[in-house]
Amino acid sequence: MIVALLDAGPLIALFDTQDPHHARFRMMLTQPEVPLRLHTTWPCVTEATHLLGARERIGLLRWVSAGGAQIFPVDVADVMDMTDWMLRYTSERTEMDFADASLYWVAMETGITRIMTLDVRDFSRYRLPDGRAFEIM
Repeated sequence: MIVALLDAGPLIALFDTQDPHHARFRMMLTQPEVPLRLHTTWPCVTEATHLLGARERIGLLRWVSAGGAQIFPVDVADVMDMTDWMLRYTSERTEMDFADASLYWVAMETGITRIMTLDVRDFSRYRLPDGRAFEIM
């Protein structure tokens, strides 16, 4: 079984059939020979539902409710660390948003560094405190 983090971009792609990445991420989830256990956060779900249409939004929320991905709750005590990382990884060209910071936090808490994301540029430059990089799927 492959355990991975799930960013907002793939969540959107999974439920928006018009998304150019829809087929790729659907295929990843429907391969029985490579089962996935996915973890995400409420900031990622919130970002995805904001950008999806009404029907797709409902589909995503039902999928999450049915156990499609485990949701790690963000504890208020961890938000200060997240804001520090957001400042650290903000430059003129790119920035770490709250959804990315929440996945960074889950990686630190769980040791999971494999991630389904479309933010290749950002997650390629993020490094956990022990120097580990994210493995982008």
